[in-house]
Amino acid sequence: MARQAMTDASVLPPQILLHIAQTLNLPMHGLVAVITLLDEGGTVPFIARYRKEATGNLDEVQIRDIEEKLAYFRDLAARRATILASITEQGKLNDELKVRIEATLDKSELEDLYLPYRPKRRTKAAIAREKGLEPLALYLWEQTIADEPLSLMAPRFVDGEKGVASVEEALEGARHIVAEMISESADLRKAVRALMFDEGVVVSRKAMDAVDEQEKFKMYYEYREAVKTIPSHRMLAIRRGESENVLYFLIELESARALNVLRHGVLRGQGDWTPQLELAVEDCWSRLLNSSIQGELRLELKKRSDLDAIQVFRENLHHLLLAPPAGPISVLGIDPGQRTGCKIAVVDETGKFLANDVLYLHTSKGAAEAAGKTLEALVVKHQVRAIAIGNGTASRETDAFVREFLRERGLENIFSVTVSESGASIYSASDVARQEFPDLDLTVRGAISIARRLQDPLSELVKVDPKSIGVGQYQHDVDQRQLQQSLETVIESCVNRVGVDLNTSSWTLLRYVSGVTERTALNIVSYRNEHGRFRSRTQLMKVPGIGAKTFEQAAGFLRIRDGENPLDMTAVHPESYAVVEQIAASLKSPVEELIKSPQLLEKVDKSAVSAGSFTLNDILEELKKPGRDPRDKFVAPSFNESVRELSDVMAEMVLEGVVTNVTKFGAFVDIGVHQDGLVHISELSVKFIKDPSEAVKAGQIVKVKVLSVDAKTKRIALSIKALHERGPRGVRPADGGARGGSSSKEQGLKGQGRPTVKTQVQVNARAVAPAKAPISFDDKLAMLSSKWKG
Repeated sequence: MARQAMTDASVLPPQILLHIAQTLNLPMHGLVAVITLLDEGGTVPFIARYRKEATGNLDEVQIRDIEEKLAYFRDLAARRATILASITEQGKLNDELKVRIEATLDKSELEDLYLPYRPKRRTKAAIAREKGLEPLALYLWEQTIADEPLSLMAPRFVDGEKGVASVEEALEGARHIVAEMISESADLRKAVRALMFDEGVVVSRKAMDAVDEQEKFKMYYEYREAVKTIPSHRMLAIRRGESENVLYFLIELESARALNVLRHGVLRGQGDWTPQLELAVEDCWSRLLNSSIQGELRLELKKRSDLDAIQVFRENLHHLLLAPPAGPISVLGIDPGQRTGCKIAVVDETGKFLANDVLYLHTSKGAAEAAGKTLEALVVKHQVRAIAIGNGTASRETDAFVREFLRERGLENIFSVTVSESGASIYSASDVARQEFPDLDLTVRGAISIARRLQDPLSELVKVDPKSIGVGQYQHDVDQRQLQQSLETVIESCVNRVGVDLNTSSWTLLRYVSGVTERTALNIVSYRNEHGRFRSRTQLMKVPGIGAKTFEQAAGFLRIRDGENPLDMTAVHPESYAVVEQIAASLKSPVEELIKSPQLLEKVDKSAVSAGSFTLNDILEELKKPGRDPRDKFVAPSFNESVRELSDVMAEMVLEGVVTNVTKFGAFVDIGVHQDGLVHISELSVKFIKDPSEAVKAGQIVKVKVLSVDAKTKRIALSIKALHERGPRGVRPADGGARGGSSSKEQGLKGQGRPTVKTQVQVNARAVAPAKAPISFDDKLAMLSSKWKG
């Protein structure tokens, strides 16, 4: 089978394989191996983790790049075959054209070559051809001295019956044909397209009779920026303004520059045809090429902006999904509310729902006392270790109540933390939530989700449409199919990186395991419900729908704790169990002892073990920390108790917050006032950075300084850089901006198999020479897109 797959991989022409290898800077043997494995049904996580010997240790990013290129060139090959068949059917395929079509590696160039042979609507050139003017047009196009000059040739095409009443009409018709020929020249289109990309300017203006009540798009009423440098967020903002009929935009290019390129490509010498070709070139540019190339570049800018925005979304989602989990502890979740009360739900250490109630904190003077009794009863009865509070309406008031409650009751062993509830309402009303809790109210389901998000963000967030989590940039404006596919790969990557407990995970998590489909995931859960917990990985083969291939792809990413084989709780693949047994035999120690005493592995003679070096090293690393969680340790942010509303925020304040979203122009930070503040890219670091992701990531805890607050527009300008710049005497402020220090609540989850937590991330902690003065908030607004969050 491997030999057959290798042959299939080689079906791609050698020049394409070479092009991919050179473009991605990858060795050819690794490229072919990956294509072979993909064609055999291998998933990217599986290939990256368990086929390192074959690929030469290519990582997941490189393998996904290969997968993307492979899809592109296979689409190209299919389109090329269709085009060749079409031109052949028309009887117009010659050797030169065939060679060019077969040699191109670019979809745009392929379509340019096909353009003259596409079925067309009735154009001016087509009408001119019907009038018999094509020979006259060819005379102009070929620019070859004929037996008779143009002045004698043109009158012969005057024919009243065909609708050519004069010499001028004949020449005009011929020029229409020539203009179309110019516009359909692949080489000329390529040259003009490159010129417009390099020198064109995106120009946006306010549409006539446009209504922009909030002046969201004011900065784009008269706006100009180069095509090749306009960032994705501004391009997407302009496009959104256009879709809302507030703006219109076009791409301007100096006509003289375009005409010079066309003349250079068309005119080959002087003759009586020259004036006519000059007119045809001008007609082609103004009537055909300008709008056509503009349309192509508008689409290209859209694609480029979509890719950038999707990449931002991917990175944010990746960090959010891999946020540190609080772990297997009992949690009480609170979905804050004012008039309708705070819905609360308790889950045990496995996430199982135990109880629910409602706390009325704001309805009367005695409400808080009654709520305290209700809360205490639940906390004591279910041995709650943590309280998770959704960050929606009334969250700060609820947080203050809970903290005071814990302080008054002396419950120092319980901690409370605010949790993002983005997407929780979407989950609550979803089919998944109804399947889990058919008899519970939506708000209770939301409280359960909030509690579980604290335990394990990854396991809970996979139940929510990633577009509803709120970490995207203009996410509703980009290609939705491409966005969905891209985000699915992020989830798949994160789930398989962490690993999945086969006996406790929901089908919504299991479906992202390598090789497992949604149907297979449901079958696993049904089998588990019917036969009890899995005792070994090999038992998976008894599940309907799981054959040898699915088992191969999935087994290494599934964990079984306290099973029959201790290796089932590790990332060691069952196909390598024999290697571990060989290692154990060489050390004269059982496998169980190797896991309990990993120091024994230091004595392994690698040369005596029958395994590839990459595989062996991975096995040894895994045995040293079996079943380890690659995520950071949990850290709870500490919000300022005196800052609860936007009106409490003042300039010069230093606050702690959580990065909720990273965009191309900066990062949004939740400082606990229901309105995220913006740290513009110029305020993220004392060092020059091209992209905000170089300095911060979604879910990171940071300290920020408030630069300004605009209560009317509800905008808060923040700075991380200001906390690291040296003062006038070269002394740093006492309160640094990096995460760490005693202000944060570092909760050690003792007794739960998790050591005391450490600081999550340090951000640009070194001070450097003083930077330029901070940009004012109003100036920054002029640099940003009309709407910060897409």
